[in-house]
Amino acid sequence: MTEPLHRSLGLTDDELASIIDILGREPNHLELAMYSVMWSEHCSYKSSRIHLKRLPTEGDNVLVGPGENAGVIDVGDGIAIALRIESHNHPSYIEPYQGAATGVGGIIRDIFTMGARPIAIMDPLRFGPLDDARSRWVAEGVVSGISGYGNSVGVPNVGGEIVFDETYVGNPLVNVLCVGILPKERLVLGQASGVGNLAVLLGSTTGRDGIGGVSVLASAGFGDEEKDAEKRPSVQVGDPFEEKRLIEGCLELLNEGLVVGIQDLGGAGLACASSETASRGGVGMDFNVSAVPQREAGMEPFEIMTSESQERMLAIVEPDNLEQVFAICRKWEIRASVVGKVTPTGALRIVDDFDGEVLGEVPASSLHEDAPLYQRPMAEPDQIDEIAADQAIQLDPPEQIEEDLKDLLISPQWATSQYDSQLFLNTVVGPGSDAAVLRLKHPTTGRNTGRGIALTTDGNHRWCAINPRIGAAMTVAEAVLNLACVGALPQALVNCLNFGNPENPVVMWQLSEAVDGMAEACNAFNLPVVGGNVSLYNESQGVNIDPTPIVGVIGIIDDLNEPPPGQAWNEGDRIMLLGPEANGLCGSAWAFHKGHRNGSLPAIDLELHQRVCALTRTLVTRKLVTGLHDVSTGGLGVCAAEMAIHSGIGCTLARIPDHISFFSESPSRILTAVDPENMPEVEELAGEYQVPCVRMGLAHGDTFSVKNLCTVQVEKLEQRWSKRLADALDGGTTQG
Repeated sequence: MTEPLHRSLGLTDDELASIIDILGREPNHLELAMYSVMWSEHCSYKSSRIHLKRLPTEGDNVLVGPGENAGVIDVGDGIAIALRIESHNHPSYIEPYQGAATGVGGIIRDIFTMGARPIAIMDPLRFGPLDDARSRWVAEGVVSGISGYGNSVGVPNVGGEIVFDETYVGNPLVNVLCVGILPKERLVLGQASGVGNLAVLLGSTTGRDGIGGVSVLASAGFGDEEKDAEKRPSVQVGDPFEEKRLIEGCLELLNEGLVVGIQDLGGAGLACASSETASRGGVGMDFNVSAVPQREAGMEPFEIMTSESQERMLAIVEPDNLEQVFAICRKWEIRASVVGKVTPTGALRIVDDFDGEVLGEVPASSLHEDAPLYQRPMAEPDQIDEIAADQAIQLDPPEQIEEDLKDLLISPQWATSQYDSQLFLNTVVGPGSDAAVLRLKHPTTGRNTGRGIALTTDGNHRWCAINPRIGAAMTVAEAVLNLACVGALPQALVNCLNFGNPENPVVMWQLSEAVDGMAEACNAFNLPVVGGNVSLYNESQGVNIDPTPIVGVIGIIDDLNEPPPGQAWNEGDRIMLLGPEANGLCGSAWAFHKGHRNGSLPAIDLELHQRVCALTRTLVTRKLVTGLHDVSTGGLGVCAAEMAIHSGIGCTLARIPDHISFFSESPSRILTAVDPENMPEVEELAGEYQVPCVRMGLAHGDTFSVKNLCTVQVEKLEQRWSKRLADALDGGTTQG
């Protein structure tokens, strides 16, 4: 029996009934195709919108919050910053190079759509374990795609994360954050206005690549190799050089005031851009599919409207400005075609020539604002109380703690060395640090303001697998502390919420809990959420990934006359730990490495965490520390080992009584290196901020030594740390 068309497009029977009710008739193929992509999880957030409303989105510095192409904040001096994070998880599993490359291209377009010049990207990545051949192949292709596109288009990659874990076998996470800068007066929104204005399609031709990508790839898991291969045509193909021309051309159009509104074409293609611009502006649009430049012959209207071909923008232009728009497009060698007209009707009409046949007609808002909103069933995991009671403290101490420490050390250098982090010569602190730092320059004059922008991305699936609410709050807290390590005060947050199948009640419980934990932390830190992305159906062969909310946080450094301290110490420095005592091993990398995935996380003390962050910023600003590093993945042991590796100097540490204190990932802790002359002032400030402060030991020699636990040469730690990833991934070479 032939499957009904609406089901083959990913629509349910109830959704078809809703469409019929909206239209008052049966939809045709073109209309069904547009509803299928616009009502997909990727575009409509139909399973998550009800939960996302609980996040705080307002703040004194917020110019644009969620719902637009990117969030925008005011950072003073007439300067605004746009930021956005997106996922390209499913495409990157099917076609790693192009999936990752077009993820970079799409997020960059989200930024310059707002009138901002993209100045930096970050890439938090998750793959299956290094001993899995497919996971290694995916990782190589993804890193190659990110570097190939980002380096070519000319936007520096300044940081991120790379994690390998069993939970991501068959379902990698490829999240990309982009930040841009603009003069406040150049801010433009993705909406159509002015009846009679024209919709002008800019950029590449439209082909069959990416058709239905948001519904084919983002609404189903993986596991069948033959079916996975069939999805490859749904992955877009990128052209970074076309994107570079598009950036320059669009920014000139905006500088000249020739564009009323502008929207990038990503997920759902022209169906999305036309309906969203019309819906946001409260107007309608007649859209001429015959005027769309096509790279393939014989394309059907539904293919043209749902293609996700890359490097395209839709600009709303007043007729009197059209010739100037065309002139600028010719200058930058950008295709430009009039494909639509703004109407007062509120309807999106797809036509074959403006005076020709009407091929489809739907209310524009029904594609954009009136998508289904689901309150999906939620349920706690079975035996949740028993799981919580199974404490990792019961794990026996390791026989060779040095080997366990080495197993947790992994450098991201294999990936970051392939990225250009110094484009624009604006990067002060690049990949591998607690947070990246960029000079804050005026976007019009290029004048250095003397201030800085700090960026970090963070996520921890282990914490969230144990307790998604506390884990999400701890993730936000870690990001804020990372910014404090470079002296930055956090300004805004974006999130990428990567979860499993929303039709599974446990997954929806995880999502809801994570949102509440994130909201609690953001409210405590006065941190508005200005945008984000939800990626669902992250499952392979019916197994859901561990909940993995990723956050990107931006901060401002008021005085950037010299770089922040970094993660190294000097010979003779005293090593001091700021923050509370370690509290258990549950959710730690060491416990998971030992196969212990159960237990409970103690609630994070958000007030204490704020004091730790404030103290850390003060120490950095007053230059009272030589180096510092937050205690996170791998615990105090990995934190100290990384500082020894970065400096090439060993240490002798005391007051670490056992493997629990050594590997615990309890939050709100900073390891600092202090010149002996500054120790009294550091301890005095810690007292003022009511933050525990413990003298841990001395930086010296070439041996990493922890009293009664381990002694190992720093050189051996460095060798494991630096070579592990490169050795696993073909000696550092990548494949496209």
